[in-house]
Amino acid sequence: MLKSSTINDVARLAGVSKRTVSRVINGSLAVGESTRVKVEKVIAELNYSPSPQARGLASSRSYLLGLIYDNPDALYLDDVQRGVLEVCSQLGYELVVHPCRYRSETLVQDCFAFINRSKLDGVILLPPVSELDHLAAALKEAERPYVRLTSVLLDETYHSVVSDDRAAAAEMARYFAQLGHQDIAFISGPQRYKSSTERMEGFQLGLSAYGIKLRPDWIVEGNNSFETGIECAQQLLSGTDKPTAIFANNDQMAAGVLKAAHELGIKVPEQLSVAGFDDNLLASRIIPALTTIRRPVRQMAQLAATKIIMDIEDNRHGAGHVAAKVAPTLVVRESTKRL
Repeated sequence: MLKSSTINDVARLAGVSKRTVSRVINGSLAVGESTRVKVEKVIAELNYSPSPQARGLASSRSYLLGLIYDNPDALYLDDVQRGVLEVCSQLGYELVVHPCRYRSETLVQDCFAFINRSKLDGVILLPPVSELDHLAAALKEAERPYVRLTSVLLDETYHSVVSDDRAAAAEMARYFAQLGHQDIAFISGPQRYKSSTERMEGFQLGLSAYGIKLRPDWIVEGNNSFETGIECAQQLLSGTDKPTAIFANNDQMAAGVLKAAHELGIKVPEQLSVAGFDDNLLASRIIPALTTIRRPVRQMAQLAATKIIMDIEDNRHGAGHVAAKVAPTLVVRESTKRL
């Protein structure tokens, strides 16, 4: 039986250290191109394939990333996981997910218990958990690598991937105004979330450029679920004085608006224009197809995974230079119409 090649064999034949071989295997950017080519050639010649266990023992790492979230939108979570896994599969990491309770008094302790129990190398935080500065501060103090997905920059760039929700919501406002709408309502997400306030303030700012102001009684708060989209729409559409357009904080609530309008006999988009935010899988499949803001969730997840792995591999400087902000874009479909 032939003896399997080891990392020592690769290092000896390539004339480099074991640490350099490990960096090449892990896709580290800290290795020069000529060295990488030389090491990869020896790896191919020896048919060397390190096991995850051996990699972990050699480097004191688990090659596990954690994803911490409290988000009722399964489609959003699926997009995030797909984006992170695309990077993990290329760089030899695995992903462990952990739902938590955003408002729990023991959130920080629960997160650290998850990190320690799973022996994670680092964690990616999703909103609204990512908006908690005290959790980020605890991770920083403990020197645990982390990246936050947020709608506004809350941390150093190597800890952050930001979606410019404010600018995107302002673009939606301009679109509504250019269609001739003035009687416009807004269904916000929970106001304790920074993403909700960013979108509402951006939308109000965009409308103000056209001299339009949201009526206080036409700003209602949901919890980003389909059910509260229905409830908020019923509140907005049941009176004699009705808006001609509704912008919802996310696609789930916008879908709820479509259902409520249908039940009330209000035609979309002939009598009511409806728009959402995210452009998840639902938006293009419902009838009428939803005008929305496309947030590049998978791209954000890929950036987050890239940043955290670079940080784990002692390349924080490089992580800070990976793009920290993405720009959501308007997608026009069948649920909106000019007055």
